[in-house]
Amino acid sequence: MTLKEIAKEAGVSISTVSRVINNNSKAASKEVQDRIWEIVRRTGYTPNSVAQHLKQGGVPTSEVKSRSLACLFARTPAMMTDMFFSSLARSLEQEAFQHNYILKYSFSSFDINNPASFQVIADNHVNGIAVLGRCDKPTLKFLKQYFNNIVYVGLNSLDAKYDQIICEGRQAGLTAMDHLIQLGHTRIAYIGETSCEERYAGYCDALAKHKIPLKKEYVADVHLSSEDGCRGAKMLLERKTDITAVFCSNDITAIGAMHAFQESGIRIPQDISLISIDDIDTASYLSPMLTTIHIPTQEMGQMAAKILIDRIDGGHRLPVKLNLPFYLANRESCARYKG
Repeated sequence: MTLKEIAKEAGVSISTVSRVINNNSKAASKEVQDRIWEIVRRTGYTPNSVAQHLKQGGVPTSEVKSRSLACLFARTPAMMTDMFFSSLARSLEQEAFQHNYILKYSFSSFDINNPASFQVIADNHVNGIAVLGRCDKPTLKFLKQYFNNIVYVGLNSLDAKYDQIICEGRQAGLTAMDHLIQLGHTRIAYIGETSCEERYAGYCDALAKHKIPLKKEYVADVHLSSEDGCRGAKMLLERKTDITAVFCSNDITAIGAMHAFQESGIRIPQDISLISIDDIDTASYLSPMLTTIHIPTQEMGQMAAKILIDRIDGGHRLPVKLNLPFYLANRESCARYKG
């Protein structure tokens, strides 16, 4: 497969393909970029390292390294459909490509229990794997058995001796809650997962910090999805709680909650304030625009690829753990409590 053939199949110019695979995010629309990367992934295209080396003024080498990686989507059964994790995977793939590595295949933790998929995964011929999102101990045991080089990326730290790229979910949750409390809210609900979830721990930390009692009726323990976000909001409404604000575990859950509240005639932020975590692209296009904690997914994916490739190439042996910063993206879905 050549650049010309990729361009023909994608229906774009060769120069557009070249700019996209060289990490120029403004070279084309997101849809076009995704189409180009799908072709690259499917065909196993790798850049001509000799040509690149010569172009950079180097001396030609007889060896061209072409290696491959895999991605495990640990939190979602539908690969590449979750906007947060698909963004992580996309930036990881693009960074790996610059080092002459390809993302050979992706799978979900749910595939491990499928006999047909299990054998394919177990017989992998990749040099390393990136785990996107928190996974359980049986999955970690499986990974250790079948993969030599592993990097984990997510908001929850793992109790495992793997390279980890973290943006601390607990501190992000605490920051989100502090913002609501600074606006005068004290009756704050939570929608999202609670078991082994750092963002929920941040919610509890903030309440304790400000001496606000934790009320069970304010907590909707649901999975992280738009459907469950909607269900969680309806649970709070059915309980007839007196909440004035809601903290959602992630943006997708918040979008579902927002729909449920608005469908019930509750205005955001006039009647209820809403905040979440992730800052996916859709967040700034909602009405009202969603106030959220920005997680640096692009940088997390890039660093995951770099750390994983460095381990594969023997650059380091001890586990590496990097904590990347977040910030509050203050938009329209939160307002000061008016009493």
